[in-house]
Amino acid sequence: MDLSGAVGIISGASSGIGLATSKLLSDAGAKLVVTARRADILNQLVGDLRNEVVAVDGDIADPALPQRLIDTAVEQFGGLDFVFNNAGIMNIGSVDDLDDEAMTAMIRVNFEACTRIAYAAVRVFKKQGHGDLITTSSILGMKVRPTVGVYAATKYAVEALSESLRMELAGTGVRVMVIEPGYTATHLQEHWSDDQKQLLKAISHPVQPEEIARSVRFMLEQPDHVVIPRLLIVPAEQQI
Repeated sequence: MDLSGAVGIISGASSGIGLATSKLLSDAGAKLVVTARRADILNQLVGDLRNEVVAVDGDIADPALPQRLIDTAVEQFGGLDFVFNNAGIMNIGSVDDLDDEAMTAMIRVNFEACTRIAYAAVRVFKKQGHGDLITTSSILGMKVRPTVGVYAATKYAVEALSESLRMELAGTGVRVMVIEPGYTATHLQEHWSDDQKQLLKAISHPVQPEEIARSVRFMLEQPDHVVIPRLLIVPAEQQI
């Protein structure tokens, strides 16, 4: 894909991987619809990006949001070429510590909302005969360890969903891919306890959001006959 003039949607755009990817793809010439919950941060992002961009603030778990995003892209820019399905949250804890609401919140955001956006996007892509869907998974969508079971389960589910869609849509011009970051320097772990943060202390050089963003661009820019179903990116120090 030539990103100059391409139209895309990026969720979770207000921080971390979503923010870095919005900046990089805008610099590459893409026209973007960006979404996150905080309107103030999104509006600041709109002012910072170099190319055309529209902000749609909202809760990613709102069932009406995917169609709002697609309608905005079509109305403002005349179409839709890619979706970076990136929004997610990470709550971890032992059986005794992790409460039910923290668990179900991850399921709503990381899988239910992800699924709504994925299906809304690929229906558009299939009808028009082209389009790329990239979803943020995790190394924990391939491996698991104690205290992260529910989070890992949502990412395993994302992997299964994406692979099924990739196979179903093979030959239609629609590419379905996942990117699997290891420990990345984002806000995802800021609310963890000190004990939980100790799990990551051994990694002195985490992956940076800008490095994930470059990988997203790499996936998008492959020729039409090539698809990268999975791309795993981890710190060299990470043993999991």
